[in-house]
Amino acid sequence: MRERSSWRDWNPLRRFQHGRYSYQQIPSLSVESLNGAFQLASQQWPQNTVSWRERRRKCGIAKLSWSKPIVLAVASILILTLLGGGGYHHHQRKMREKNNPKDVPYYWMHYLRLNGFYNGIRTLVPYSQYAAENGYNKTEPLSMQTSPEQLKLSKGQPPLEPQVYSPYPEYSSQQYLADHHTVHTCYLDEAETIPVPDIYAYPGVPQHMAEPFYGSYDTLGLEDKMCFERYGRYGPYGFGYNATSNGTSPGMNAESEGSDKIFEKIRHINYDHVDWGSAQRRCHERNKARFEDGNGKKRVGRQAYVLRTWTGYEYTPNQVIALRAMVNELSLKSGGEYDVHFLVHVKNDSIPIWADRGVYQQTLEENVPREFWGISTLWSEAQMEMYYPHPFPGNFANMAGSKVHSVYRSAHFPLQWFAQQHPEYDHFWNWEMDIRYSGHYYEFNNRIAEWARQQPRKGMWERARRFYIPKYHGSWQNFTNFVEQETADVDVGKNDQVKSGPVPIWGPIKDFPNIGMMESPEGTSPPTTYEQDNYEWGVGEDADLMVFNPIFDPATTNWVFSWDISGYGDHTLPPPPRRVAIITVARLSKRLLDTMHKETWHMRHTMFPEMWPPSVAMHHGLKAVYVPHPVYFDRDWDVGYMNGVFNYPHEIWESPFGWGEHNMLGSSFYYNSGFSGALWRRWLGQWENGEGGRAAEEAGTGRMCLRGTLHHPIKHERGPEA
Repeated sequence: MRERSSWRDWNPLRRFQHGRYSYQQIPSLSVESLNGAFQLASQQWPQNTVSWRERRRKCGIAKLSWSKPIVLAVASILILTLLGGGGYHHHQRKMREKNNPKDVPYYWMHYLRLNGFYNGIRTLVPYSQYAAENGYNKTEPLSMQTSPEQLKLSKGQPPLEPQVYSPYPEYSSQQYLADHHTVHTCYLDEAETIPVPDIYAYPGVPQHMAEPFYGSYDTLGLEDKMCFERYGRYGPYGFGYNATSNGTSPGMNAESEGSDKIFEKIRHINYDHVDWGSAQRRCHERNKARFEDGNGKKRVGRQAYVLRTWTGYEYTPNQVIALRAMVNELSLKSGGEYDVHFLVHVKNDSIPIWADRGVYQQTLEENVPREFWGISTLWSEAQMEMYYPHPFPGNFANMAGSKVHSVYRSAHFPLQWFAQQHPEYDHFWNWEMDIRYSGHYYEFNNRIAEWARQQPRKGMWERARRFYIPKYHGSWQNFTNFVEQETADVDVGKNDQVKSGPVPIWGPIKDFPNIGMMESPEGTSPPTTYEQDNYEWGVGEDADLMVFNPIFDPATTNWVFSWDISGYGDHTLPPPPRRVAIITVARLSKRLLDTMHKETWHMRHTMFPEMWPPSVAMHHGLKAVYVPHPVYFDRDWDVGYMNGVFNYPHEIWESPFGWGEHNMLGSSFYYNSGFSGALWRRWLGQWENGEGGRAAEEAGTGRMCLRGTLHHPIKHERGPEA
């Protein structure tokens, strides 16, 4: 007799290959259903994570038309089953929660909360005196959890002095000029009277601030011995003073002890009169020799930093400040190495933006703040239908239930189109409006790009599928050696059913059934065998794709959009091998975008946006890396358990890239993180779920000071400061 399977072994997608299910919608994984458990477990961040429907709304997609009643019926039965059904079970659960606060749905909720994030600038110490709060084991008390009274607090002013933070090369040094062209200073105004401002950081960190759990500052070459508070980071862009002084008002009512030392050094710039498009063009023109070959000097590549926005988007004061920081730090301060662009989705397809310049300009002016008009490009789905016309045959499973040209299913179409219009750029950053970085943008972008450039191709795909946990794996070299050994030990014969490509991946992959495929670019064929290569191929080669979550094989998970594949033909054959990186933020090379464009235009090949760039890179042998940037968690996870949960789920249902995504709720970076937004708003000085705000900061340790951290998603920044 066949062994009876448990409920978690049942995959509803197997029964309804074309049903409109979303793994985010299973109630036991929804944040709302866990609200009571979070409160009992002393979890203080709000329940603002992003459901599947919210992701659709954010991208301007209308609600689904649910045309399959049977799917709804089965889904309802499944929901009731998972909830336990009936009032009795609900009553029993409430009683257990009342009597046992530790009776929570997920194992990670048993871990103790980390509070060192909220230690303020009055606890700043030099890095040599710093001790992290993390215990890395739930069975041991957090030895660093101390009350403000027990910390050695400075009285009044912070104990350390803020310093100018400049991660740029010494452009005027003989060493730099020996290999590079002169970098000419850029200004905000045409008369060249307003220099680009500096930002400020403190040369230390708050005592007992928590450490990240996966990713590493040291590995990527990022600064981890200094921290950024809100006035030094954002004051130069209008934060902390009112409109009469050319400010934007946020931060006016927050704790500000010691901020006068910063404000007396910065100029209150009236950004309302700044034309960012004109400023970027002038900066490039002054420095164009840097980006051309010749005179024996090294050519500097140009990069487009593309922010995806849409008509009707609300540009709040805090959002505008973040955008100003990007243009200043990436473009103007760097002598034109970057250009920041807005790629604006016109959601009304009836507006002929491609046919009438007046209509185009009116639409732009009605939907984008004036200072950003000159860096904005409009597009619409109707335009993409003309650029990449139908048909896109042979879709395996449209789980989103929307048309192939919708931004939700093909956000890469406008980026591919944009890259074709701008051949002057070597790389394109695909960025979202709900990401914030508490550190310096230029430092982050350039350090991770340099790290990626030095990564060898051997073991590249195998390393990219794992979370790097330094406290568990040791150094990056140890991690590299471990992955190589793990790859060598794989018994492919026992795992054929979950493999979608050769192990290890080495060069282009074309030995799979498909309807045609473009030729791969030059330089993608391995110069030697995998075994003969000594981690040399790829070193010094720019990455074609950099992503910020691991690049996983969707065949090993229950990620719901795994089958959203079009143009590859016969459904009786297996789908093509593919890879996915959750959250579409990435840096893509011109070479990769050209290849994606050709595959779409000539072959009508496409996949779900988070799957398309990594899959094209894998098919064509392009260089793709997962950047192990530092990611924090709100609780003191055991790192051995974390490694098992994130890197070795026992079943595909437990993968963090599927129904196991609840493990990411307390992280600082994931599509459904709740902690990220709460932490960011506390850093801004806002009152959040009964904690923080001006009164608490003034009575306690002062305002927060964070190391450079990538936060996502930030759904709003409108909390009270008092």
